Amino acid sequence: MLRISKLTDYGTVVLVTMLGNEGRLMSASELSDITNINFPTVSKILKILFKADIVDSVRGINGGYKLIQSAQQISIADIIDAFEGPIAITDCSSRKCHCKHESHCATGLAWQDINVSIRDLLNKITLADMENNKKQYNVPSEFAGMPIHVENEVN
Repeated sequence: MLRISKLTDYGTVVLVTMLGNEGRLMSASELSDITNINFPTVSKILKILFKADIVDSVRGINGGYKLIQSAQQISIADIIDAFEGPIAITDCSSRKCHCKHESHCATGLAWQDINVSIRDLLNKITLADMENNKKQYNVPSEFAGMPIHVENEVN
């Protein structure tokens, strides 16, 4: 099963919350109160986002965190990379792969193509899209093995 961690999910929630506050500095405790995510987790999230150059930190009594880029410039791939590392759905689709089967593998290139397609889609979806939740994605989907069509209302 492909799944992001809860920390990555919470990281996205924290970032979208920051968007709704007009770019002002927000403290970890304020973000914790608004999101209802416990303070130690929010602190950990903000440290990860700071190291990934997604948020900036200002120290002091009136300090806090703010986004470095606009919501349209931060992709979901950027966020996942910050928490999970580069997206690689199989070992052979990772840049660090030195698989002993690589020279005679019949599926490695296909998995690499799939990985590139997933990454391309995640690069197209921005933090602004997550906040607005109005962009329509024409991507075939399945739910429990049954094809579905996902439609988001566009206003």
